[in-house]
Amino acid sequence: MDAPVAIVTGGGKRVGEAIARALGARGMRVAVHYNTSREEAERVAAEIGNGSMAFGADLGDPDAPRRLVADVVREFDRIDVLVNSASNFIRTPLSEVTVETWNRIFDVNLRAPFFLALEASKQMKDGGCIVNMSDLAGFETWPGFVPHGISKAGVTQMTRALAHQLAPRIRVNAIAPGVVLLPEDTTPESAAHLASTTPLRRHGTPADVAKAVLYLLDAEFVTGDVLFVDGGRHVRY
Repeated sequence: MDAPVAIVTGGGKRVGEAIARALGARGMRVAVHYNTSREEAERVAAEIGNGSMAFGADLGDPDAPRRLVADVVREFDRIDVLVNSASNFIRTPLSEVTVETWNRIFDVNLRAPFFLALEASKQMKDGGCIVNMSDLAGFETWPGFVPHGISKAGVTQMTRALAHQLAPRIRVNAIAPGVVLLPEDTTPESAAHLASTTPLRRHGTPADVAKAVLYLLDAEFVTGDVLFVDGGRHVRY
């Protein structure tokens, strides 16, 4: 089989799963990355079919990007698409920030996507597409998520820098989702408030983000951009 190959980090659950399934529906072979969700990732890969496989890696390990890309190339002999979907979303008010927490967030949210992009780009012999995952915290100030927001602002700059450096062979873009999946402790009142303060008056879904990924794969004249998938929340700021 010589179908295109896509790596989706965090592809066994939540938004990453929706992206992996959408790419699989396009006929791609999907390398479904996981850290601890092995069972879920293997199930997703099996259900996608096309020869898709699950690959484990702890993105907090500095050597993980190199090993993950090497494992995928060993199995598929090519990489065409990288979607950096995995992310640490850790509530950390300014008064509670520690070096340990800072590193946990930045290792997964910024360092790993950067080095995954570098390693994957070396394997995109006939060109390719990289999609990074930012979010509104990189453009707004979220008091409870200070390091997270800073890391996501870094993802935006990383996307622009890589788009410039890897052009014209490889396109690099980012997606900034809004309220797509609510935390488990969200009260009905909070959920209703978030929907009411979103111009489109609803929450998003993982499928909304997956559709944005497909758009960026098809948009051959788009690179270095950040696509907001937030129901219009960003226009309020």
